[in-house]
Amino acid sequence: MARVIVDVMLKPEILDPQGQAIVGACGRLGFSGVEQVRQGKRFEVEIDGEADEARLEEVRRLAETLLANPVIEDFELRVAE
Repeated sequence: MARVIVDVMLKPEILDPQGQAIVGACGRLGFSGVEQVRQGKRFEVEIDGEADEARLEEVRRLAETLLANPVIEDFELRVAE
């Protein structure tokens, strides 16, 4: 069994109101120097067998179809160690 991590983030040109709210809260809570925060999602997908190219392509299609909105989000895959 293998675990594939899918990290999903808003594209840089998309406004991130949750990230902006976190930046605002940082100052109020005494965390100085925080200039920007971008929020995202992390998915851990466990697959049968090894994470070969064919299986990674399946997870990539899963991410494009279900886990991320490709219009406003980018995603990256990596195999967990």
